[in-house]
Amino acid sequence: MSKYQKAIKLLQDLIRIQSFSTKEDKTANRIEKWFVQYEIPFNRSNNNLWAVNKFFDKSKPTLLLNSHHDTVEPNKGYRRNPFSPDIEDGKLYGLGSNDAGGALVSLISTFTEFYHHPNMSHNLIMAATGEEEIAGENSLKGLLKIIPKVDLAIVGEPTLLKIAIAERGLLVVDATIEGTSSHAAHPNLDNPIFKLASFLNQLKEIEFKKSSSLLGEVKITPTGIEVDDMAHNVVPSHVHLVLDIRVNEHYSNQEVFHELQKNLPYNLSARSFDLRSSSISLNHPLVKSCIDLGKKTYGSPTLSDMAALSCPGIKLGPGDSTRSHTADEFIFIHEIKDAIDFYGELLTKFLLT
Repeated sequence: MSKYQKAIKLLQDLIRIQSFSTKEDKTANRIEKWFVQYEIPFNRSNNNLWAVNKFFDKSKPTLLLNSHHDTVEPNKGYRRNPFSPDIEDGKLYGLGSNDAGGALVSLISTFTEFYHHPNMSHNLIMAATGEEEIAGENSLKGLLKIIPKVDLAIVGEPTLLKIAIAERGLLVVDATIEGTSSHAAHPNLDNPIFKLASFLNQLKEIEFKKSSSLLGEVKITPTGIEVDDMAHNVVPSHVHLVLDIRVNEHYSNQEVFHELQKNLPYNLSARSFDLRSSSISLNHPLVKSCIDLGKKTYGSPTLSDMAALSCPGIKLGPGDSTRSHTADEFIFIHEIKDAIDFYGELLTKFLLT
């Protein structure tokens, strides 16, 4: 059985197992069997698995290879069994096949191939992690507190094997417009719903001047609204809104939040500042290695475990992000083969030459 067939079989096994975020224990068990089969010592923390190369040297910098084995729940549009890893017309179907099973098994295969190399410029850590889809505490974010220091990273996600050298951050803000509750039949000059138009106009006026050639401008989108009383004859005391804010690499989440506080005289609270934007220089040796091998770079609008990292990194993997979380999710078999080949070429160029 070739290395490609072994990786595809691993992915098929993973697809057969439900691995919704926080419930990835059985896919973690299956990945354990891979490491046991290839006699690679490994560690496990919750549902996260990690291993280091055989000749790990603390004096060398460390390159992290990471992807996740948790999935979202299948949406209602599925016509196929989401847990049946069928191969038809060159496509491997199944929940998590594209996001991010293809990248995960390709990286595991590549790590296994490089595990025994004695003279690499960097150490390698392979981390197969959970809770990526919910940015949970037991995702890569939590694992980074346990594993050896990471100096550089390749995060496996569906990028069509293009090199994401920047990624938008995410800031979710809850906003509350306060007013005075009353019976709808009586006069009320402090109805918070009437204040909503003013809030939205003020929101539109906020300008973040630093635009990015890779990620564009900071984008603020109201995505939710509710009142504290839905009775037709009651004026509510509060209107609550949710703001989805996509942050480019020129701002920290804290900076964006402080700008909102300065310009919006309302009660604002951020759910988390952790999902920050990231970028790596075009002149970084890892990026230059990718470009030398013919790959294109871009800025990614979607979030990944890159947000947990404080070191430089790239996002790179087989599959297409537009297939993620869609009904009848699939990945092309050739995409997995191409990824294994390219990961191998990249590590050879970057670590061994």
